[in-house]
Amino acid sequence: MITTFAIYVENKPGVLTRVASLFRRRAFNIESLTVGHTEKPGVSRMTIAVDADELSARRIEAHIYKLVNVLRVENITAQPAVFRDLAMIKVSAGAESRTHIMQLVDVFRARVVDVAPDSLIIEITGTEDKIDGLLEVLRPYGVLEMVRTGRVAMSRGARSTTAQAEPTATGPADEDQNVFHSV
Repeated sequence: MITTFAIYVENKPGVLTRVASLFRRRAFNIESLTVGHTEKPGVSRMTIAVDADELSARRIEAHIYKLVNVLRVENITAQPAVFRDLAMIKVSAGAESRTHIMQLVDVFRARVVDVAPDSLIIEITGTEDKIDGLLEVLRPYGVLEMVRTGRVAMSRGARSTTAQAEPTATGPADEDQNVFHSV
């Protein structure tokens, strides 16, 4: 089962390395990792997708809280949330295939962001399945290059997790910590 964590950290050197190393030490392969600034100065958000069952996910969350510069960790897997990936795909596009490729791009609600005499660069956002679907229909034309961002996710509703991610935060609430002592 793919588990998705939203991890709020102080924007300091070495934080990404410490978080990624935790997954390596625990022998979990990170399926997707994205990092970027939040609306709060000095706070960055990591969205990490990892293949882990519920018990393992709880253990990972507890260990992440122990890391320096981690402000808040939220497992958003079971919450109502919006999940998206972004991909850019460079596809071979001669004069005879360009029109057909552009029709496929429209069907997938993607967009052409660069046109060259012999290729197109296509940008698409959506679920992993949607991106995989576009990639498959473009393969016969010759996919020259592709890059994907990995999963980003945001909980639905008005509640803000970043507002709770203050630099003075120390970890989960006391009643939650008792659950993780045997980890």
